[in-house]
Amino acid sequence: MRRERERERERERERERERERERERKRGEKIGERERERERERQRDRERKRERERLRERERNEREEREREREREREREREREREREREREREREREREREREREREREREVSLLP
Repeated sequence: MRRERERERERERERERERERERERKRGEKIGERERERERERQRDRERKRERERLRERERNEREEREREREREREREREREREREREREREREREREREREREREREREVSLLP
């Protein structure tokens, strides 16, 4: 009888140890799941950060390209202005040449006068 009670208490202690192991296992699973979730969140944070960096880099490259294009356009405009100035200078030179020609013609006419 005493042995029977002793065996029953031993079985009860074993069941209690088993329940405790099960609680520990579940606690470990929960801790593991929380840790995995935290790691997934950190991964998502890293990915969002990389995406923001890629976006900033792309925007910076686009700004720089627009600035280079504006500078090329300014240079083309300066070149057009220089060409217009050269053309005006050529026109002034032609006008001076015409004026000299008219002057020579007047001199010839004057020299032909009696």
